[in-house]
Amino acid sequence: MNRFDNQTVLVTGGTGGQGSSHVRAFHAEGANVVIGDIDADRGAALADELGPRAHFTRLDVTDESSWSAAVLAAESAFGALNVLVNNAGVQNPPAPIEDTDQATWSRILGINLTGTFLGIKAAAPALRRAAGGAIVNIGSTMGLGGTAHYAPYVAGKWAVRGLTRTAALELGRDRIRVNAIHPGVIATPFIQEPAAGATVAIADFYSPEPFAVPRLGEPADVTSLLLFLTSSDASFITGSEYVIDGGLLLGPALQHASPSPVHR
Repeated sequence: MNRFDNQTVLVTGGTGGQGSSHVRAFHAEGANVVIGDIDADRGAALADELGPRAHFTRLDVTDESSWSAAVLAAESAFGALNVLVNNAGVQNPPAPIEDTDQATWSRILGINLTGTFLGIKAAAPALRRAAGGAIVNIGSTMGLGGTAHYAPYVAGKWAVRGLTRTAALELGRDRIRVNAIHPGVIATPFIQEPAAGATVAIADFYSPEPFAVPRLGEPADVTSLLLFLTSSDASFITGSEYVIDGGLLLGPALQHASPSPVHR
């Protein structure tokens, strides 16, 4: 039996590098998947590819009415909503705080923070109707420290941490668990291509060579952790944060030294 048989999972940003990995994995584990995304062409194509246990709904995560419609679509298509993955996110073009305009600040926080808040708000009643479930908010290692030139993104991801813990306290007695995953540098277009208005990509600033695990992360790495946190195997875990970064935040790893010659 698959871990998510007879369950319905809504993934926001479901057509992106990480989002599509999550959608495919939940589907492979037996779930009905609802692909929430603003890109209707890609979303519909992915749903068509996966078949009758997949449904696309156009979702603007900054719009409360769009969230209401997405939750209604999930319940109408499959009868219930059991899991929400707040995965949608955007990056700001790198700039010092002094050169960051308010419109950029508002846009980034609107999607990354307000979108997560609205998702929890909209999904909680549906998860309660389903007798419980799980919410996972996708944060970032940038939400555990400062990163120059990325103030809007950093601020939003820091705030998602507090939102996750607050929601866990409010919803726990309804058997709704809320956790957060903080990926490091994952090999997706999100970090390998410049953000809108930028000329360099985030990956250009990072070499995995010093990491304890000296490679970039893959979407499947994050997906594996996500599947665990939303499954019954994690039934005693809520309000927790999981860093998945190959050791990025630890600092440079000890390099292998040449073995000393043995004198006999």
